This record gives sequence, C-alpha cells and structure tokens, in this order.
Amino acid sequence: MSISIPDLATVRARHPEAIAEAAARRVRRPLIGDSGRLMIVAADHPARGALGVGEHRLAMANRADLLERLCVALARPGVDGVLATADILEDLLLLGVLENKVVMGSMNRGGLSGASFEMDDRFTGHRAEDIERLRFDAGKLLVRIDYEDPGSLETLQTTARAIDDMAARRLPLFVEPFISRRVDGKVRNDLSAEAVTRSIAIASGLGGTSAYTWLKLPVTDDPDDMAGVLEASTLPAVLLGGEVGGDQEGAYERWRKALRLPTVQGMVVGRSLLYPAEGSVETAVDTAVGLL
Repeated sequence: MSISIPDLATVRARHPEAIAEAAARRVRRPLIGDSGRLMIVAADHPARGALGVGEHRLAMANRADLLERLCVALARPGVDGVLATADILEDLLLLGVLENKVVMGSMNRGGLSGASFEMDDRFTGHRAEDIERLRFDAGKLLVRIDYEDPGSLETLQTTARAIDDMAARRLPLFVEPFISRRVDGKVRNDLSAEAVTRSIAIASGLGGTSAYTWLKLPVTDDPDDMAGVLEASTLPAVLLGGEVGGDQEGAYERWRKALRLPTVQGMVVGRSLLYPAEGSVETAVDTAVGLL
C-alpha cells in the first residue's frame, strides 16, 4: 500500500502498524550496487533542530515540502538511498519510495544545534536493534570531539558501543567524525588537514572491531589536502556535503577532486542537493551523481 503525503497523518493515526508492514515487505538491495559507488541523500538534520539552509533558518521545517524533495531525489537515476531519522524514513516507507534503496538510520541526534549540551550527543535515534528489526541497511552517527568539553567523552564511549552493536548484527555503520570547538558560543568544526586527519584516526579506532565501520568525511578547507588526509585510515569513506553557501559550482568541484581518491566510495549529501542554491532538486542531484 502506497499513499500520498496528505494521507500520512490519517494512516499513522488509524493504522500505525502500516509502518512495520511496509518495512517487512520492502525489497532490499546490496549496499554497493553495480556502479561500485554510493550516492545517498541525507535528511536527518531536523531531529537535531538544524532546520536552516543558508539564510533561511526554517527551510527544512515544512515536512510535506521536505518529503516532496526527497521523493524527487530518490527517483533520480543513480541515487542509491536515503539517510534520515525514524519519522522521515517511516513516511518514505508509507509513500512507497524506498523499494530497492539503501536505507540508513540516524542514531544520535541528542546534541541539539546551539544547545549548551551540544557536544554530549546522546543516542536519541535508531538503535542497532531497530535498524535490524525494520530491515534497514545501515546506520549513521555523528561524533564531534571538543578537547575542552567533557561531553565529548560520553559521545566517544557510546559511539564505540554502537559500533559494537552494529557489527554484532553485521550492519554497516557510517561514522561522521569532527574535531570541533566553540567560537563565540557556537560549535565550529575544524576542517584543516591536521584536524580532519586526527578525527579519522580517532574514529577508526573506536569499538571492538572496525569490520563494519565506514567513515563519512568532509572535504578539507584545501581540497588538495584530501589525498594526504585519507592516508590516515584504510576504512572505506564517503564524502559529506555540508554547507556550500551560494557556491554550488565550487562545491561540485571540491567533491569531484576528492572522489578520485582510492578509499572514497561515494557521497552522502543533504541540504545542498535538496535545497540547492541554484536550479532544481533534479538538476542538483543529477550533477552530483555525474561526479561519481
């Protein structure tokens, strides 16, 4: 049973079991398809209270609009799947757009954007058992490390245990590490070559096994540094999109260079494709797919 976006609230109210039923019958696929590359659209930002895109502080707040954009993106050739929290993934399940797609559950969203406890990023999203029960294909977590914030230690420890829980189920886990610090009260991620290298080294060593660990990494401030940075680990990696501002073409060029590196297997990109600075969602997604 597939429905339309206006029907979602009614189905959720009258037949909540429809979500589990849709998950049970969903046709799955391998993580890596015939192309050998991975293109995932990300939409787990709202659960962390991060609704802004560029100057538009509430760009992602309209759920129907976000779902429409996701449906458009998922229908484009070369898009392998989606990363999101339970509420969004379940809407997409009910809409019937996750057949033969890679479905990634977002695990820790407790580090709310702008909160005093932002670095203590609790696991408020999917657990490993949820991802297994719903027959999803992978998980993702964010680990930001601030050497001056004790909350980072809690995040590191819970991240390690999540890696163990996912590996015990033979489920891939995409770990997104940053070295971060507060500047004028706001958390800023350090994208220098040294900081990204250090974050890779720390993330790669978390957990009792790294067999199912992938890295989800930013492009460094200087894209030419990426070759040296990625020598810090043999783990497979995907690039994240991040904020691109108004320079969409510049973002494409940064991704293009990094995608040539041997450990990079693809991209996980969200706002810059779903809310492009220029043009349509279709054009932005097709251009990104073309980089692969």
